[in-house]
Amino acid sequence: MENQLFNLKDFYDGNSFDDYTYLGAHKADSGYTFRVYAPRAVRVTLIGEFNGWLEYDLIRPKNSNFFEGTFADVKPNMMYKYRVYSTPDEFVEHSDPYGFGMELRPGSASIIRELDEFKFTDDEWMSKRDVGYNNPVNIYELHLASWRQKEDGSWYTYTETGEMLVPYLKENGYTHVELMPITEHPADESWGYQNTCFYSPTSRYGTPAELMQMINHLHNNDIGVILDFVPIHFAVDGYGLGKFDGQALYEYPSDHVGCSEWGSYNFNFGRGEVRSFLQSAANYWLKEYHFDGLRMDAVSRAIFWLGDVKRGVNECAIKFIQTMNQGLKKRHKGIMLIAEDSTNYLKVTAPVEYDGLGFDYKWDMGWMNDTLEFFKLPPLYRTKSINKLTFSMAYFYNELYLLPLSHDEVVHGKATIIQKMWGSYEQKFPQARLLYMYMYTHPGKKLNFMGNEIGQFREWDEKREQDWFLKKYPLHDSFMRYIRDISRVYVNTSALYNGEYNSKSFTWHKMGTKDRALAIYERGCGEDGRYIVFLNFSDVPVEEFEFEIENEISLELIINTEADIYSGSMKIGTTEIKAELTEDGNTNISVNMPPFSGQILKIKELTGQK
Repeated sequence: MENQLFNLKDFYDGNSFDDYTYLGAHKADSGYTFRVYAPRAVRVTLIGEFNGWLEYDLIRPKNSNFFEGTFADVKPNMMYKYRVYSTPDEFVEHSDPYGFGMELRPGSASIIRELDEFKFTDDEWMSKRDVGYNNPVNIYELHLASWRQKEDGSWYTYTETGEMLVPYLKENGYTHVELMPITEHPADESWGYQNTCFYSPTSRYGTPAELMQMINHLHNNDIGVILDFVPIHFAVDGYGLGKFDGQALYEYPSDHVGCSEWGSYNFNFGRGEVRSFLQSAANYWLKEYHFDGLRMDAVSRAIFWLGDVKRGVNECAIKFIQTMNQGLKKRHKGIMLIAEDSTNYLKVTAPVEYDGLGFDYKWDMGWMNDTLEFFKLPPLYRTKSINKLTFSMAYFYNELYLLPLSHDEVVHGKATIIQKMWGSYEQKFPQARLLYMYMYTHPGKKLNFMGNEIGQFREWDEKREQDWFLKKYPLHDSFMRYIRDISRVYVNTSALYNGEYNSKSFTWHKMGTKDRALAIYERGCGEDGRYIVFLNFSDVPVEEFEFEIENEISLELIINTEADIYSGSMKIGTTEIKAELTEDGNTNISVNMPPFSGQILKIKELTGQK
């Protein structure tokens, strides 16, 4: 794979996307060539299994900031490190910043890996994949160590997980899986968000070839794979990137901006070679592993210094994001670039050529916070707080939004999604069903974290698998069936996603009444048909609530959160929402609904428009 035509100017200017083809360890005619960037080091040596962990000196070509050497006794799958000397007598042992493999913690050696060990067979998927603007995007967010575990508590391999994932995702209506960070990291508790090697898939679950096999298997079953990518900060462990050549290289030299709130180092976006390092890593995962997109973590910390609006915009970070996103889009057809950003910074999802950041989607953190806060409220206070639900549509068309109920909402004392619902154990389930009907009928792509679908009350713990035993309890089993069915309604109903970023695809009919927290809205237009959604957020029934719709229509029930198969109070397939023709040719809608319930109905038999 070694690139003999590496462009050094692009590397220093922050315009390189292929650093990994030049730096790191690459197969040579005899053995392997090693190359590392360490501009202020006085000496760099190579140690590893091949030399008994004794030193091989790397050569520094004249006027170069790189150290390199080729050694015949190096074989695939051997471990190695660099000793980087800041003085003739002082050194630190580092793993390879561009290493393709790394040993399991607490070990810190890089491992020689060849990326051509696995041959993809997903050409059909790669040729047809799409960013999904007018397609359903229903993402299942997954932490590999704690989704499922073996009986002894050990992890499944990438390959084994892929075999289990395919039927599960297809059965439950998911179009994509998003893997929480899998780049190598020393602390399980960091969930992968504090990396030590940005080019090595974690060895917790196997080899690079096994990860490729997993992705290939998902693609051949029409499931997209998104990687949670962390280009903002990195772990402080001594063998990592920190003070790599004896001084700050990848991080800012100033402590004021050099360390993050998580106790990690912030990447120095002012250095072109650091920007090249990161965008090459992004390109690496998309090109070599066939990931279909990147969800970029903590984008707000790049837009503003330390994520603080008062500190101002970090112009170098903005340049990095724009260059990276634009370059990735040019190189990879149909990929998704998703920003986790909680700021009001404009044009996050606008193209770079229109002064945007170039992301395809932005997490709608406002929708998530307002929605969950609303469902925590006692019903008595919901009528006056209905604006928490309606406000999202006031700004929805400013960006291309994705609605997340992610891992961040079910940890650190925040309570799980179902636990957040107001009321008793039994009252929480109908409200959670109502929440998900609201989510799946609200414009925007969807993301749901593992465990949410079974109504898990225990907060997520990265050391334990999800509480799958809950399925033996009727309320949890029926809730999981409901999440499956509402997901299927979403992915099979084009009116709920096609053209959803066009304001014509969403219409409010009613937003609360004097004594009820009620929401009624319509989705879809044109050939996709029209669907009307009725949501009663109150703990008392809606009785004989009436309103009028233009023209003559009839209504067909699609799904009812209170169906008995979901542990509700109504026989499946029944509704008390009626449509009757008025004398002036319109339709009077009469609504009767149980407490904490929602229904989706299809508008049919539409006569000529007035």
